Amino acid sequence: MTDHHDLEAATEALGALIAFPSVSSDSNLDLIAWAQTRLDALGARTQMTLDREGRKANLFATIGPMIDGGVVLSGHTDVVPADGGQWASDPFAMRAAEGRLYGRGACDMKGFIACALAMAPRFAAAALARPLHIALSYDEETGCLGAPVMLEALGRSGPMPSICIVGEPTEMRVIEGHKAVHEYTTRFSGLEGHGSQPELGVNAVEYAARFVVELLDIKDALRARAPANGVFDPPWSTLNVGRIEGGVAHNVIAGRAQVDWEYRPVSPEDAAYVKARVEAHLHGHLAPRMRAVHPGAHVTTQTIGEVVGLSPMSNGEAATLAEALTGTKGRGTVSFGTEAGLFQAHGIATVVCGPGSIAQAHKPDEFVTLDQMARCLEMIDRLLPRLSA
Repeated sequence: MTDHHDLEAATEALGALIAFPSVSSDSNLDLIAWAQTRLDALGARTQMTLDREGRKANLFATIGPMIDGGVVLSGHTDVVPADGGQWASDPFAMRAAEGRLYGRGACDMKGFIACALAMAPRFAAAALARPLHIALSYDEETGCLGAPVMLEALGRSGPMPSICIVGEPTEMRVIEGHKAVHEYTTRFSGLEGHGSQPELGVNAVEYAARFVVELLDIKDALRARAPANGVFDPPWSTLNVGRIEGGVAHNVIAGRAQVDWEYRPVSPEDAAYVKARVEAHLHGHLAPRMRAVHPGAHVTTQTIGEVVGLSPMSNGEAATLAEALTGTKGRGTVSFGTEAGLFQAHGIATVVCGPGSIAQAHKPDEFVTLDQMARCLEMIDRLLPRLSA
């Protein structure tokens, strides 16, 4: 049974985690080292996996026997940037006020990590028949780049868990499904020239604009393809143009431009539909027109991330367990993406359930309530007897 001491321990851990400014563009190694030291002291077996540059790390910790069939508590350590000028206090110094804990990452998703670390000593002191795993990843916010590295290593070395709870902020609701997230940057390289003679150049901005018009047409078509009994909100696949950049001056034919865009398909069929239309428009229509004027003109698309969706499973083992641990009935879906589908793709039954509201994520004065933290601690505490001998 959780008590006031557990909440104090989780609050202390959250303060330490927030103090690490683990923005996705920066290293998270100090945070990972701090967590690893804490877990190693409990006797956990820990494994780090690094990115190619060695600047970022995942941590996978096992408490209990090194056998298959354990339960993973998973969270990402990176956070989005914080403009301190928009905050009432330092984003990277936790502030407690009126039952809320403020700081960048408080709900997304260091609050869940703090709860897992605060409860870890109880599991370490128990005689576990099945292991508890704590998984901490890097670069979730920039395309879920870290978790695949961790899962690949886990597949080689084991032990393989049977259930995973990804603690993204759901207000402790059990979430069994979410859309995939595909993010891209499409770059146009044309030919600069004087604005008074546009026919002598290849205006990259104009071709980027034509591409955006096509994306908006695809967006409308996706809405018309909505499944009759869709489980998501909204029920159709969505598409968003997030950023357009290009050109240097009013009177210069733009030589370069780029479009940052993403879509969130509800099905593999919709994903294939978008890819086919984009490929046909870019390389069957726009690029040939550009090269007809300047053979060196070209279009390239960089994949920022293609995160698989989480598919609802009938009588799913993870959802059944999460309902029992939270004392709730009913499962939902969300439109935002998580790492959950990556675990599911590795044969691990997975749900999303964690403290805080997604409405607070990525905003100034992000917070998680003490009540939500307490509910998360209670969920993890109820897991202990289910893993014990």
